Amino acid sequence: MVTQTMLEPHTQQDQTRRIVIEPLTRVEGHGKVSILLDENNQVTEARLHIVEFRGFERFIQGRPFWEVPVLVQRLCGICPVSHHLCAAKAMDQIVGVDELTPTAEKIRRLMHYGQIFQSHALHFFYLASPDLLFGFESEPAMRNVVGVASVYPDLARQGVLMRKYGQEIIRATAGKRIHGTGAVPGGVNKNLSVVERDALLRDIDQMLDWSRQAVAIAAEYVEKNAETLADFGSFESNYLSIVREDGAMDLYDGSLRAVDADGQIIFDGVVPQDYAKVLAEEVRPWSYMKFPFIRSLGPEWGWYRVGPLARLNTCQFIDTPEADAAREKFRDWSGGRPCHSTLAYHWARMVEVLHAAEKIRELLHDPDLQGTDLMATGERREEAVAILEAPRGTLFHHYRVDRQDRVVMANLIVSTTSNNEAMNRSIRKVAEDYLSGKPEISEAMLNHVEVAIRAYDPCLSCATHAYGQMPLEVRLTNSAGETLDVKRRP
Repeated sequence: MVTQTMLEPHTQQDQTRRIVIEPLTRVEGHGKVSILLDENNQVTEARLHIVEFRGFERFIQGRPFWEVPVLVQRLCGICPVSHHLCAAKAMDQIVGVDELTPTAEKIRRLMHYGQIFQSHALHFFYLASPDLLFGFESEPAMRNVVGVASVYPDLARQGVLMRKYGQEIIRATAGKRIHGTGAVPGGVNKNLSVVERDALLRDIDQMLDWSRQAVAIAAEYVEKNAETLADFGSFESNYLSIVREDGAMDLYDGSLRAVDADGQIIFDGVVPQDYAKVLAEEVRPWSYMKFPFIRSLGPEWGWYRVGPLARLNTCQFIDTPEADAAREKFRDWSGGRPCHSTLAYHWARMVEVLHAAEKIRELLHDPDLQGTDLMATGERREEAVAILEAPRGTLFHHYRVDRQDRVVMANLIVSTTSNNEAMNRSIRKVAEDYLSGKPEISEAMLNHVEVAIRAYDPCLSCATHAYGQMPLEVRLTNSAGETLDVKRRP
């Protein structure tokens, strides 16, 4: 896909120019960036626009609750497991289950770590590595996975096989690689057979070794380019994630913790059911994405970042030894304070890949995975909130169900939505640093803007929402392509 650039007067009255990067490349989903420059070519505004709409919060209403884990994962083909599991966790509460059986809990966790492993590998090796390996200003024809494969065939093969391994874990636990059905309200519908376990065990040592190498590659890149990258699309911010009761990173379950730019706790130990007491969502007319913020700080100062960088900034330790050692090195590099370098997301992401590989190895040796007690029961409820850490950050699912078992309300706050304000700030900062005052704008300059967006690994399909009436434009054209009439609904 080629980035198309338009330079045009913003209005008839002024000399403002508008640059449009459309489509964004090497991200999941469809979006564009618009940048406004004044008559002196100084950036006056830069915004990320989501140009697609997915109305899952509305059209699952009226559906029976047991369909929800299968329905909502259709939001995305990249991270369906995250929505599948988060919805299943919520539906556990609807059927009155507060604690799964050991087999069900561990099967779900294995599924989740498989998802983390494959998604992070996909992003790092397929989407981000061309920029890191060839440079932000390299030829567009080389900045893709084909270019990586031609110059670094072993690295490209490693990325392909790591992603394949994670997908095989998903297939074994969810029934198929994409849009599986393994998690159901109250538990799971299958265990892991000995044959499936042994097949996965055969390759786990190789996956661990490749994960160590990936951490080293990402760390070396960030450290070697520290002077340049420290300020690239970067700024101080708040961070949010879930953590375990003892402060450890936990990607599947836990309570909410938010810290400020100095690492001081804003709130801690917030259970999923109370998320609306500490978070609120703002709507802006130019985007289908919402803008969440911390209530106590307000919309101006309460925005925050989520994802791998946030998780390493909020947790106190990681409960697998190699990943925790990598986390310590990461923290030392940032002077023991929260790391605010946007491109350090890549380093943090690979630390999580290593953590996922360690967890996968640990779980594969657990005999509970072959257990037959798959379901738990309880007393029916009508409202539920579930939270987990998706590859891109904290994911919220909130549902109400009526006495006829129909969903009557759904609210989803996905990871990319939480990063919305931060991505817009990164875009503006890079635009100001690399585009302002330049007489001509090159494709390489614009790629710097896309690099900043890719650092967050956004999933734009998951993040689209609308509030109130959707805008609509109907254009009537003749056979020659001439516009005959245009009708708009605001």
